[in-house]
Amino acid sequence: MTGISAKLFFALVLTAVSAAGTIALLMLLGPDWSRFAAATCTETRCFCEMPRAGATLLQPSNSLSSFGFVFVGFLMMLLAWSRGWMSALSPLAASALGVAAIITGIGSVLLHATLTLWGQFFDVLGMYLVSGFFLIYALAKWRGLDDRRAMLYYALLCAVLVAILYAVPEVRRWLFAVILLAAIILELGFARPLRPNVRTGYYLAGLVANIVAFTIWNLDQRGQLCSPESLLQGHGVWHLLGAVALWFAFLYYRSERRVT
Repeated sequence: MTGISAKLFFALVLTAVSAAGTIALLMLLGPDWSRFAAATCTETRCFCEMPRAGATLLQPSNSLSSFGFVFVGFLMMLLAWSRGWMSALSPLAASALGVAAIITGIGSVLLHATLTLWGQFFDVLGMYLVSGFFLIYALAKWRGLDDRRAMLYYALLCAVLVAILYAVPEVRRWLFAVILLAAIILELGFARPLRPNVRTGYYLAGLVANIVAFTIWNLDQRGQLCSPESLLQGHGVWHLLGAVALWFAFLYYRSERRVT
């Protein structure tokens, strides 16, 4: 088994273990999710997939597709700590992004499996961790911050975002969009010119994947691309494309060579 094949295999194994653990936890807590406060999306529409009454996973397709983020996160960390890592992206920073991806995936599972307010909290938490990383990593490159200081700023930003999420959950999507847009502007306008030999095509590919994913998300949310009882869900495709976009972002960061 080659090096990359081994890492793919171990990432799959770790993802399967995480899935088993998450589902076991949900089986202990559920399936009566009505005991908990409902997610705010239930006031309008929690995406197209019809909840399966009495099931441990109310939205199975939207839940299981979320593990794409978990797989990508584990693969990032396995690659970052392997021999021959020559990227300017440090193993610490790569691991932070990998953990954010894993939390994003598991948080998404918790939302779609339960449609509860606490599930929604963890779902949005992962989105904030990822977008916050993009913003701080661009800022760190632009301002010449070392990893230690960048991680401190990252922790502070995440703490502020979590506080806002807890106090004003209604602004969650708008705040995420603002952070992500600011991160893109900061990266392309200020950080990218300082990254030697970086492969910008990876970043652009990630943006395209995100644009396609958001288009599908919007059609699913509006019911225009919707088959409620199908296992093929537009929102599930959004999850998988989001994981692909995150992987392209990782490849972009990894392509930056160390300055010797």
